[in-house]
Amino acid sequence: MSRRLPLLLSAALATAALGAVTPAHAAPSPAVAAAASGTQPYASYWYPNTILNWDPATDPDARFNRSRVPLQPRTADPALAANPNARTGEGRIASLVSFGPTSNNPSQGSADPNYYAFGYWQYVDKLVFWGGSAGEGLILAPNPTVIDAAHRNGVKVYGTVFFPPAAYGGQLQWVRDFVQKSGNRYPVADKLAQAAQYYGFDGWFINQETGGGDQALATELRNLMQYTKAQSGTDFMWYDAMTASGAVNWQNALTSANSPFLQDGSKRTSDSMFLNFDWTAGGLNSSRTLARQLGRSEYELYSGIDTEANGYNTSVGWNTLFPPGKPHTTSLGLYRPEWTWKSATDRADFYAKDSRYWVGANGDPSRIDLSSGWPGLAGYVAESSPITAKPFVTNFNTGQGDFYNAAGTRVATGGWNNLSLQDVPPTYRWVVDSAGSRLSPSVDFTDSYQGGSSLRLTGTLDATNTVRLYETSLPVTATTKLDLVTKTPAAGPTKLKAAVSFTDAPGSFTTLDVGADSGTGWERHTLDLSPYAGRTIAQIGLQVAGSDPAYDLRVGQVALYDGTTETPAAPGGLTVLGASDVTPGSSQSLRLSWTAAPGGNVHHYEVYRRNADGSRTFLGATPNDAYFVGRLDRAGAETSTTLDVEAVSTTYGRSTSASTTVSWNGSPSTSTNLALNRPATASGQCNADEGPSKAVNGSVSGGTSDKWCTLTSAKWLEVDLGSAKRLSKFVVKHAQAGGESAAYNTRDFSVQVRSNPTDPWTTVADVTGNTAGTTTHPVNTTARYVRLVITKPTQNTDPAARIYEFEAWGA
Repeated sequence: MSRRLPLLLSAALATAALGAVTPAHAAPSPAVAAAASGTQPYASYWYPNTILNWDPATDPDARFNRSRVPLQPRTADPALAANPNARTGEGRIASLVSFGPTSNNPSQGSADPNYYAFGYWQYVDKLVFWGGSAGEGLILAPNPTVIDAAHRNGVKVYGTVFFPPAAYGGQLQWVRDFVQKSGNRYPVADKLAQAAQYYGFDGWFINQETGGGDQALATELRNLMQYTKAQSGTDFMWYDAMTASGAVNWQNALTSANSPFLQDGSKRTSDSMFLNFDWTAGGLNSSRTLARQLGRSEYELYSGIDTEANGYNTSVGWNTLFPPGKPHTTSLGLYRPEWTWKSATDRADFYAKDSRYWVGANGDPSRIDLSSGWPGLAGYVAESSPITAKPFVTNFNTGQGDFYNAAGTRVATGGWNNLSLQDVPPTYRWVVDSAGSRLSPSVDFTDSYQGGSSLRLTGTLDATNTVRLYETSLPVTATTKLDLVTKTPAAGPTKLKAAVSFTDAPGSFTTLDVGADSGTGWERHTLDLSPYAGRTIAQIGLQVAGSDPAYDLRVGQVALYDGTTETPAAPGGLTVLGASDVTPGSSQSLRLSWTAAPGGNVHHYEVYRRNADGSRTFLGATPNDAYFVGRLDRAGAETSTTLDVEAVSTTYGRSTSASTTVSWNGSPSTSTNLALNRPATASGQCNADEGPSKAVNGSVSGGTSDKWCTLTSAKWLEVDLGSAKRLSKFVVKHAQAGGESAAYNTRDFSVQVRSNPTDPWTTVADVTGNTAGTTTHPVNTTARYVRLVITKPTQNTDPAARIYEFEAWGA
C-alpha cells in the first residue's frame, strides 16, 4: 500500500463516484435560497474560490450548521485513572473521523438510527471532521451535532482542508487559490476564520498533498496560517506531507524539512502536527528532541496509525510510542477509528467493537492486557472529564435510538440520530468492583427516561458491587441534591445506593441509600448532599448490595444540582421559514426558527406537533435556534397542524411552548408510498452503509450502498407506517433496479402485514421463482406494520439479500 493512500482513500472514492463534477457550495442566489427554504440543510463544503463567496447571511443552510455548545474545561486526576499504566499530562489522542460524505451530510441528524455515535470522548483531545475530495469540495466544515457532542466533552473540533495529489484529482492551482492575497490579507484565510467562528468550531486540519509546488508556495502556506492565528487565534493541525521546499515528501517524523510548518523561528505556524504513518523509534525520538529545541512540546506531535482497513487488528509499535516505565514519546493520531462502525453488522456489534478498540478485550479500562497486539487505548491515555460545573445531568442518551422518550413518556417511534442530544458518556466504561460476581452495566436501547437509551445493570448479585461512572470536580453546597431516576421489574427495594467520593479522599466512596421503587415505572429519588457542604465531589458511581440471582435495574437519569429544577423561559417568535412537499398534500419537510429563550440556562429545545386527541408527537430537538423537520405527516384531512417548541433547562425543567400553525393545501393524496422514510428495522445488515433505512429512502440511484443488504440466516425487513393504513399494493425493487446484476434479484420472498405488535403476521403476497428487478404485488388490506421476508435471496448461491426499495402504497 502506498504510504499516502490512507489519507486519500475517501477522496479517491468520492472522485470516482462524482467524476469531474465541481459543485460550489457557495452563497446561493435569492432564487436558489427560496427553492431550498424547506429542504434538508447540509454541512458546508467549498473550494478555495467558492468559499470567498460564502456569507452566512445569504447561505440558507448556515444557521442550521451552528453549534451552540461552548468548549468545556476538563479535569483529570492521575489518582483516578482507571488503568495504572495510563498517563495524564503526556501523550494525547487526535482522531480523524469521517462521519459522512463531504456532500449531503445532514446538518442536524436524521431519521436513521444507524450512525457512528461515538462515546469515548474521555480519551480524545482533538477531533478532525475528516473529508473533502476533488469532486465535491476541498474545504469541509464540521456539522453542529459533532461539534456539540465534542464540546460538551471538552474536545476541540477541526474542519478539513484537503489538497489531493494529481492522481486523485488534485490541481496545484487550488493551492495557489488558497494562498491568494489582497494587499496584506489572505482572503481565504479570513473565510476559514469566519466559518470557524460562526459555526462554533476550533480550527482546521491542513492536508496538502498536491505535488509540483515550490519553496515560495510553501512559504505562503506558512504565512497564511501565521496570519490567521494572529488575526483570530484559529487553531491549525498540519499533516506531514508538504515540506518547506514545496515538495510533497512524507517525513514520518518532525525534521528540519517540515518543522517550519510547526514552528517557524519565533513564529508559531500550527498548533500541532500529524506525523505520517511510517514512523520508527529513532524517528520519534529525534522528533521529540527537535520539538523541544523549537520550544514546543513533543505531545503536540501526533504519530499517526491507520485503522481504516483493519481497526484493532492493525499492527502498532505501542512500546515505541508509549515506552514502559518512561514518558510517552509523542501523542497518538488515529486515522479513521469509525472502522468500528463501518465494519459492524448491527448496533450491538458496533458497540462491542468500539469497546474493544478503546478499552480492550475485557470491556474494562482497569483490566487491560498490555501484551495484547491491541491492548486498548485506555491502557496508555488516562480519562479526562468535562464535569466541572453544576448542574450535571445525564440520561445516558447516546445520541441515537429507535424511539424518543421525554420524562419517561414515549413521544415518538422510529429510529433517529442526533449527537447534539448526546449526554456526557460515563468516564469509566465499565469499571465494576466486586468480591463476587460482577454485575454487567450496559447501554440499553429498549427503554429510556429521556432520549433513546438508559443505563442497565444486570447479572447475578451475590456480593456488593461498586460501579464507577463519572470523574467530576463538583463543589457541594448547602442546597446540593443528587437525583436518580430508576426503573425495576417489580415494586420493592432497589438494592441501590448512590456512591460519591470527594477530592480529599478520591478513592473512597460514601454511599446514600436510594430506597424502594413503588411500582414498575420510572421513579425519581432525591438525595440530600448538604451534610457534605464544603467538599468537592471527585467521583459519582452506584453501589448495589444484597442477593438476587437475576438482578435487573435501569437508571434513566442522574442529576446533581443546587436548589430546585429550573423552569426556563419560553422561546419566542416561532416561524416556519419554508416548507417542501415530501408527498404533495400528505407530508412535508420544514425549516423552523425561533428566538432563543432568555436566561442562558437552556440545554436544548424540543419540537412537537399537536395531535387531535390532545397528545403530542416529538419531531426533533436541538440546542440551536433553528431546526429542520424532515417529515411532518398530515393527519387525515386536517387543514392545519399546530407545532410547539419548548425549552428544556440544564436541569430538565420545561418551559411553556412557543407555537405556530402549518397549513395544508389541497386534498390528501389518494395513493402514496406510505413506507417512504418511515422507521425501518431488519434482521441485520451487510455493513454500516446498508441499513434498513436505505430501503425506504425513495432512491435506487445512489450506487451499491443505496440498498438494504443482509447476510443473516433469517432475512426480513419491517416498516412501521405509523398507524393502520389502507394498502393497495406493494412494490419491491431488487438488485437490478439499483444497477446490479440480475443474478442478484430476489428469487423467493413474501410480504406480511399486521396492525398491532402482538398480532400474528398475515401473508398477503407470496412469490417464488422471481427473476425481475422490480415486482408489484396488488393487495387489499389494512395494516400498520409491513414486512418483507426473503427465503431465497438470489438466482444463484450468493447468500446476500439486496433490496433497493420496499414500497407500501395506499392512503
